[in-house]
Amino acid sequence: MSRISKLFKGSSSSHSSSSSSSKHHRSRGGGGPTPQEAIHKLRETEEMLTKKQAYLEQKIQQEIATAKKHGTKDKRVALQALKRKKRYEQQLTQIDGTLSTIEFQREALENSHTNTEVLKNMGYAAKAMKKVHETLDVDKIEDMMLDIGEQQDIAREISEAISGPIGETYDEDELLAELAELEEEELEDTMGTLPSVPSSKLPSARPGQRASSRTKVKEDDDLRMLESWGT
Repeated sequence: MSRISKLFKGSSSSHSSSSSSSKHHRSRGGGGPTPQEAIHKLRETEEMLTKKQAYLEQKIQQEIATAKKHGTKDKRVALQALKRKKRYEQQLTQIDGTLSTIEFQREALENSHTNTEVLKNMGYAAKAMKKVHETLDVDKIEDMMLDIGEQQDIAREISEAISGPIGETYDEDELLAELAELEEEELEDTMGTLPSVPSSKLPSARPGQRASSRTKVKEDDDLRMLESWGT
């Protein structure tokens, strides 16, 4: 076997061993990146393309300035500057489309990751609720609620017994009737102590007294008349 054949044979064997080792490494890696890793890579790509956009916009402004500077003096230089500007604008347009695609992919991946986490947490909560319900018995809960109701009734009866009056109790209507009788008796006693009204008639005035009183009244009228004439 020639040296060239040995060289190619050794190269092919080393290449096959390296490829098999890389395959073995990928199989141990878990079959792909996690959503967090993919989102991080997409963000890095967005940042890189954004920087490239700023660089191209700067180059476009420079080429426009060159074209204006040499427009009347050297048309060839001005045309070359405008051609470069067109290429930069095409690249800028391509980067805009790429950024839109990457942004859409990143948002979809973020939403998918969020939904996965939400579903995972809801599954955990469902398992926890199921575990709690396994330790509960509906019959025992009903018995417990009945016991609570009975204890509340007993507590209410105790409160009523404590707050009730102690000793003899009296009928209030009976006491009011007795008080009315006492007031009536007191009124009768008061009326009995007043002086009695005489039953006989008062003596009437004698005829002579009535005539003298009429004469006096007439004299008084005459005097009042004379006084009025004098004034």
